Amino acid sequence: MWRFLAGVGSALALVAAGLFLFRSDAAVEKLPPPPKVTASTAGIDTPLADDPPAATQRTREQKRFDRYDKDRDGRITRDEYLASRRKAYAKLDTNGDGRLSFDEWAAKTTTKFATADKGRDGTLDAAEFATTAVKRKPARRADCPPAPPPADEG
Repeated sequence: MWRFLAGVGSALALVAAGLFLFRSDAAVEKLPPPPKVTASTAGIDTPLADDPPAATQRTREQKRFDRYDKDRDGRITRDEYLASRRKAYAKLDTNGDGRLSFDEWAAKTTTKFATADKGRDGTLDAAEFATTAVKRKPARRADCPPAPPPADEG
C-alpha cells in the first residue's frame, strides 16, 4: 500500500515540476504594424478609398432558390417548381400526345443504338458496340516551360 501511495505522490510531484518548469510564459515577439498604403507608396496619383465596396455573399442555395422563383415574390409555387420538368418532358414527348412511350423516353439511347447498328440487323457486334462508348474530354495538359540545360562543371 505504501508503494502505491509513494508512486502516486511521485507522479504528482513530476506533474507539478513539469508545470512549473515548462509553463508558457515565454514572451512573444511583437511585430510592428504594417505601413499604411498611400497613393505615393502605391505608385498611383489618386487617393485610395478607405473601404472598398463589398460584393454580396449569396449562397449556392439562395442562387438555386432564385432560379426557381420566376416572379421574384420570395415564394416558389408548384407551377414554378415544376416548370423545368415540364420543359424536359415536352422535349421527350416527340409526338405531343401528352404521354411518354418507352421509345420516347429512351429516344437518345435508341438513336444511339440505331446509329451504331451499321449492319441494320438489330444487333451490335463488338466493333459496333465500341462506337457507343462515352466520348471523354481529354485531360487538359499544363504547358510547362522546358527544363534548363544542366550547368557545365569543370
